[in-house]
Amino acid sequence: MPELPEVETTVRGLARYLEGERLSRVTVNRPDLRRPFPPGLVQALTGAKVTGLGRRAKYGLVHTDRYTTMVFHLGMSGRWRIEPDAIEKHDHLVLETANGHRLALNDARRFGSVDLVDTRELENWPSFAAMGPEPLGPGLTPAYLHAAFDGRIAPVKQLLLDQRIVAGLGNIYVCEALHRARIAPGKAAGRVSKAALGRLVPAIRAVLDESIAAGGSTIRDYAQPSGELGYFAASWQVYGREGAPCSCGGTVRREVHSGRSTFWCAKCQR
Repeated sequence: MPELPEVETTVRGLARYLEGERLSRVTVNRPDLRRPFPPGLVQALTGAKVTGLGRRAKYGLVHTDRYTTMVFHLGMSGRWRIEPDAIEKHDHLVLETANGHRLALNDARRFGSVDLVDTRELENWPSFAAMGPEPLGPGLTPAYLHAAFDGRIAPVKQLLLDQRIVAGLGNIYVCEALHRARIAPGKAAGRVSKAALGRLVPAIRAVLDESIAAGGSTIRDYAQPSGELGYFAASWQVYGREGAPCSCGGTVRREVHSGRSTFWCAKCQR
């Protein structure tokens, strides 16, 4: 599934073609993805000017001058294709601009989604209302995590994946950040020291920033809007590296918790 860096990379790629442009044509080629396309989507977007793009957690945001924001989620395999030579079977939503650009939302597995939300009510939209702070924003601090984890016996990795605590973190980047911070993923969150949390917050930011700079991690069908593949996977220290040597001299382990793989090193992560 595309995670936060992949969505951020997608949004930045789309901005070069959409920001400040007027949508001259909007085509919906099927009635639904994970759920039906919003009624009136074509009418709401056709003729609208894109005033900006953004991201909240793993959702992309396309703001318009009609106080309407198109919110998209890439699901498991979704991606935007820029300037496709021809429309393909799984190009379910196509945006065309007055300047002649064409962008197609392609989602072979159809686990993605598209919604229309009043821009002024975005923070209160049900999917966003209960979310925690952005991991790259000022709200994520060691003090915040200490308060959020206080008294909790659930594993620290589990709580970092809880969108109500931190918005947008996914399995790959939590594994990598915990390794950099030298924290065992199964440790009770309430027992993680303030010093360790002081390492964890910059580790989260660093691993996300580095992945965004690398265009994300290529997993299955994900590609940047340009069609290029992200190459951050080459920098993974633990994720997907079961049995490989850790930089500390230990060995990377893989464990499965709640159906998700956890990769870590018992020697350096305590």
